[in-house]
Amino acid sequence: MSTLVILIYFGQYCIVILTSIWSKVIVKLKSKNYYQIVSFNNKRMKKQLILISAGLVLLIAACVSSHKGDKTAQADAGKAHKTVVYQVFPRLFGNTNTTNKPWGTIEENGVGKFNDFTDTALEELKALGVTHMWYTGVPHHAVITDYTTYGISQDDPDVVKGRAGSPYAVKDYYNVNPDLAVDPAKRLEEFKALIDRTHKHGMKVLIDIIPNHVARNYKGLSNPEGVADFGASDDVTVAYKRDNNFYYIPGESFQVPVAEGNYKPLGGEAHPLADGKFGESPAKWTGNGSRLAQPHFHDWYETVKINYGVSPDGKKEFDLLPDGFDKKSYQDHYAFGKDKDVPDSWTKFSDIALYWLDMGVDGFRYDMAEMVPVEFWSFMNSSIKMKNPDAFLLAEVYNPSLYRDYIHLGKMDYLYDKVELYDTLKHIMQGNGLTDNLPAIQDGLADIEHHMLHFLENHDEQRIASPEFAGDALKGKPAMVASATISSAPTMLYYGQEVGEPGAEDAGFGTHSRTTIFDYFGVPHLQRWVNNGRFDGGQLSKDEKELRDFYKRLLNFTKGSSALMGEYKDIHQYNREHTKGYNHRVYSFVRWSAHEHLVILSNFDGEATYGFNLSIPAGIIKDWELTDGTYQLIDQLYGSQAELVVENGIGTVKTELQPLQSFIYALK
Repeated sequence: MSTLVILIYFGQYCIVILTSIWSKVIVKLKSKNYYQIVSFNNKRMKKQLILISAGLVLLIAACVSSHKGDKTAQADAGKAHKTVVYQVFPRLFGNTNTTNKPWGTIEENGVGKFNDFTDTALEELKALGVTHMWYTGVPHHAVITDYTTYGISQDDPDVVKGRAGSPYAVKDYYNVNPDLAVDPAKRLEEFKALIDRTHKHGMKVLIDIIPNHVARNYKGLSNPEGVADFGASDDVTVAYKRDNNFYYIPGESFQVPVAEGNYKPLGGEAHPLADGKFGESPAKWTGNGSRLAQPHFHDWYETVKINYGVSPDGKKEFDLLPDGFDKKSYQDHYAFGKDKDVPDSWTKFSDIALYWLDMGVDGFRYDMAEMVPVEFWSFMNSSIKMKNPDAFLLAEVYNPSLYRDYIHLGKMDYLYDKVELYDTLKHIMQGNGLTDNLPAIQDGLADIEHHMLHFLENHDEQRIASPEFAGDALKGKPAMVASATISSAPTMLYYGQEVGEPGAEDAGFGTHSRTTIFDYFGVPHLQRWVNNGRFDGGQLSKDEKELRDFYKRLLNFTKGSSALMGEYKDIHQYNREHTKGYNHRVYSFVRWSAHEHLVILSNFDGEATYGFNLSIPAGIIKDWELTDGTYQLIDQLYGSQAELVVENGIGTVKTELQPLQSFIYALK
């Protein structure tokens, strides 16, 4: 017999094992994770073994100390790389039909399919810098196209927005939109194949879950065995009961809203169900909370509100999270909720999420999350994390006072940074706001900055290139640099943004400036990149190619930068006070890690060039451990060079910023 000393190292942790085994020596080394086995089978080595054993006592102590120490390093390890989310509508992405008739049918205007995301398309999106594909409009929502031959109920145009329908009016959570399948009978199999293809190309898959509301005509035709439909067991004689899935208006029937602005379903086209009526008795509350049997035209009348055990007067009929649970792990939240008697809707939606995880989906984007109690999110998200700790959970929350509750209590990974960063950047891009307003936003979110996803476009917002927003896609460049590099949070890109899509067409329901989410349509700028399924940008103009190249350079840089996962310091305010020629149309800050130091600056002005000597304050020079001298800087976007001159402990970078130009200078 021989005694073995086994040392196992994993990053900053180490495990020491002593055992006895037959003589054998095995050594294996890897760059950061390695183990080594050393055997002792010679009596003359006993003294050495004793000495080594004594040393192991000290080593074990060091391991314990290492485990307890450096919490910052552990936190940074959990967010090692920037994430890039690409939001895309399969309905529109691969559609090469250019007819674009307002209110056009699926036959007239065409429709994209899951199969349009070919290996070539996915590889090109990965090369753009994408890490996560958010396929929007996947769950089966209400549509006007007739699929009754597949056993799917017909939807009523009076309670469907557009001809293709709103992706946020889901009618069957256990299946996918039949529009998106080559063979609607095999639509789920086609989506599974897309999940597999996406994974094969090294990207994750996200889909929507909308717990606040469902389609007015919800019919779960694909429910797993034992799963009851929403509302199937409701007591419809009362307005509210804890385990009802819906809220009711007893004694009243639903009435279609009074149309405004000459609106007619399907643009006035005749349809057997378009008669200004929809049978629902008693009427249910509408998705946005309207308690009227006849909601307003601008209410979410195509949906009905889900009941989470909150009475009409606001009483919560479920266990509240104990004090201090904002500091508890998702495991603790799961343990707290798993044996609780919870409202029926909680279980229904949790089961839906787990179903899609089992399908291979890697995470979810939650619509209007703040309209659902945070306690429910604790219950569902902790269940998700127990099944997949790496699940990506993104939520739409617009009230800054609730951010920390939904992150820490609701166990969300990420929230939209909409009402602060996005809205401020939009005003600056439009020429109505000052870059002076940006530093305070980052300071105010410092404790949760990693959780605040950044974007400049999504399906709810106007296209940058639209006249209603900035009127020029190039005006998004400095804002995108700032948005993508100011924090460690994920960056989101909306399909077509990278080629300057302006959303100029009126598709039917809704108007221009936003790409339609309600109708069958083509996306002209994106179609030029798709190039009849070649996905090579063959029809793009020179300017569109250059814009896409900019996004590709920026996103790929952010993915690999350690500095963007490290420290941040504002230098804008210092330069506003101390630097001649530096003004409110310019913005700057620094980012750094142990191995990378960045100076980032942007010119938001579309006409003026600004030259100045950018100052790097003494505190930052000290943090970077720089002595007086000259240091080379290299722009990580296009490779231009500059110099950082340190004199008397203060740094200066002589620079000239052309209109809408940005530099991401890395210290060589």
